[in-house]
Amino acid sequence: MKPHIICHMMGPIDGQLLVDDWSPSTGRSSDDLVAEYDKVHEALDCDAWISGRAVGEEFADGQPHPPSDLGGVVRPVHVAREGADEYAILIDQHGKLHWKGPETYGAALIMVLGRDVSDAHLAELANDGISYIVAQGDGIDLKQVLEVLTSHFGIKRLLLEGGAHTNGMFLKAGLVDEISLVLFPAIGGRSGSASLFDAGPDGLADTVRLELTANEMRRNGVVYLRYAVTYR
Repeated sequence: MKPHIICHMMGPIDGQLLVDDWSPSTGRSSDDLVAEYDKVHEALDCDAWISGRAVGEEFADGQPHPPSDLGGVVRPVHVAREGADEYAILIDQHGKLHWKGPETYGAALIMVLGRDVSDAHLAELANDGISYIVAQGDGIDLKQVLEVLTSHFGIKRLLLEGGAHTNGMFLKAGLVDEISLVLFPAIGGRSGSASLFDAGPDGLADTVRLELTANEMRRNGVVYLRYAVTYR
């Protein structure tokens, strides 16, 4: 059993991902735009949010600090905290992110890691009070990760707020149930800028179907759109 997954994103009408690439077109600050996005985030009332390493790098605030005594390192799942009001889940296959404590933005951290991540890194996370899930195969099995999030942490509603690649991976795997999009009256137009979704050379056009379930005009020309996702 997996959580209900809502991919929640914000963007201009040309779908560019990086806010600083298009925010000047709105005449408003990036902070003001993110505040509009965060209002919807809160209203969606999910148990957790999940992102990839590129997003995590924006707020991972620590340096490597493995304990001198690794102790008995647990694989594949270490539960540091059950029943948190909110979880922040970061996919970090190679164990590059480090933290100063067990939370980020008030949410209890859960790290999703590749099989080859060292015992020293796992011991660092456990010592910091951070939960983790370690892949058992060559890559990260998203379906298996989602089952663990439900069975071990009780997560039933999950916001996917990834970078383009992470969003694309979840859609490619047929795991996203809804898309929530805060659409701003802006055009980035920057050559080579990342888009909201990147599923590789095959794309998603032959895979994903969307059905509009809600639309709302918000202040300053912002439009909120919500879609149900089905798969061929």
